[in-house]
Amino acid sequence: MNDPSCGTVLVAGSANLDFVVRAAHVPAPGQTILGRDMATFPGGKGANQAVAAARAGGAATRMLLALGNDAFADPIEASLRAAGVRMDILRAKNEPTGVAFVCLADSAENAITVAPGANTTLRPEHLPPLAGVSHLLLQLETPLAVVSAWAAAAHEAGVTVVLNAAPAAALPADFLEAVDILIVNEGELALLAGPEGDLDNRMRRLGVAMVVVTLGARGCRALVHGDVIVQPGFAVDAVDTTGAGDTFCGTLVAALSHRLPFDTALQRATAASALACTRLGAQAGVPAHDEVDRFLSAPPPLAPLSAALVAQDIQT
Repeated sequence: MNDPSCGTVLVAGSANLDFVVRAAHVPAPGQTILGRDMATFPGGKGANQAVAAARAGGAATRMLLALGNDAFADPIEASLRAAGVRMDILRAKNEPTGVAFVCLADSAENAITVAPGANTTLRPEHLPPLAGVSHLLLQLETPLAVVSAWAAAAHEAGVTVVLNAAPAAALPADFLEAVDILIVNEGELALLAGPEGDLDNRMRRLGVAMVVVTLGARGCRALVHGDVIVQPGFAVDAVDTTGAGDTFCGTLVAALSHRLPFDTALQRATAASALACTRLGAQAGVPAHDEVDRFLSAPPPLAPLSAALVAQDIQT
């Protein structure tokens, strides 16, 4: 459903191979537990979001990523290629492809440890030319100074800069000045704006024109040029929440690249994220564009505050 009249979404960021072990529960500090099956899945916040923008969002999508000269790179490239993502690959000479170790509990919760590897070799000068790019989507799994430089360059070029400020990190004021749309979960918002006040007040304190706060099972809440938009979550039977937040980000930006209204984009992103929770794998779980259409044509009930997990904000 790629529309040539719409701008390209450029995702710049991380790509990892996820090693996922299923277990009854996530181990407590110092605890060893016996898991069950283990499988590998392409992951990394940047790559997850690129797959979501292309597959669930139907947008023309490119990705700047760094990979090692090893076998772990192959499934990542294959997944991005299968989703229709054009790749600008930096091949790291002295670093392996990034990996993540995921313990996936029967409750669909997870615990994740990332070894970034090649992701740390990305530099400001690696950002490709921005001709034809409408949105640049960034995350914080690559060096902060590099991400900030990319944002500044895109802002100067008139590209809409979207930052998913995850994993959580304190951000310099000049970095946020280059951001047009900020996507955070509640914990990340508390770090950036402080814990005092309600969500709307904290969003306003950031000084970013458009802020989206994802709320897990409750959906999301957005501040768009001073107006508040609320999108409830959808009740689904969650199997794996890994990458669901990334699915939200990629689908949202893709919808905006198609010039959909912000409230419609939030609805599509929330639906895609809910669908992603119902299947295994950060990228394997990303739904197709027509699946999102069908889901929204007869959606399940909106999730009450106590509903099962939906669209959790995961650090992958």
